[in-house]
Amino acid sequence: MPKRMYGQLCPIARSLDVLGERWTLLIVRELLLGPKRFKELLALLPATGTNRLAERLQLLERSGVVTRRAVPGATELRAYELTEYGERLRPLLAGLAAWGAELPLDDEVDPDSARADLMALYLTEHASPGAAAGLRETWQFHVGDEVFHVTVADGRAHTRSGPAPVPADLTLTCGPAAFDALTRGTTSPADATASGALTATGDLALLDHPFRVLRLPTAGFRPSATPPPHL
Repeated sequence: MPKRMYGQLCPIARSLDVLGERWTLLIVRELLLGPKRFKELLALLPATGTNRLAERLQLLERSGVVTRRAVPGATELRAYELTEYGERLRPLLAGLAAWGAELPLDDEVDPDSARADLMALYLTEHASPGAAAGLRETWQFHVGDEVFHVTVADGRAHTRSGPAPVPADLTLTCGPAAFDALTRGTTSPADATASGALTATGDLALLDHPFRVLRLPTAGFRPSATPPPHL
């Protein structure tokens, strides 16, 4: 059982009994990007600590939010992933991210904590429906030390950790600053490629497609909200 419970017969209080502890929603955030082993979650959220991370995962598992499954090719290993019930938190966290993006930053926010995969997750969850219309593609990104991929089908885009499970239609390599500029629209893929800030391989006819979807809205965000908001 959670260490602290509200003890109220209220759906909001019951939700917070499971999700309200520190770090819990950030664990869910990481699992929105796909299954993760315990050590992978710990590497992404090192300040959580081993004991606290184990405690949070146990509560999420008991509550039906996450489950464990064998890692393909290594059946003795287990990865945590969201259940169908846990996936229902996706739009709620997307809404929370949009709300939080308007908060002013303060000195306690570390700009070095910015991650391109979280930015991509935020942007795919908030992409204009028309931006992905008619596309059925996979894009793989190498941004600094990060590797992630975006799949687009049926008008929806999804960001996942790691390399694409199938050959990507387009592979893009750039640094964090270039990725930020591309998502903000302050540079175009063609200009970034011409300057050497962006390298693209695969079907180059698709070069404009990724940043139609991964485009930061120009309205609704306070100027102080830099670096980009994270989901």
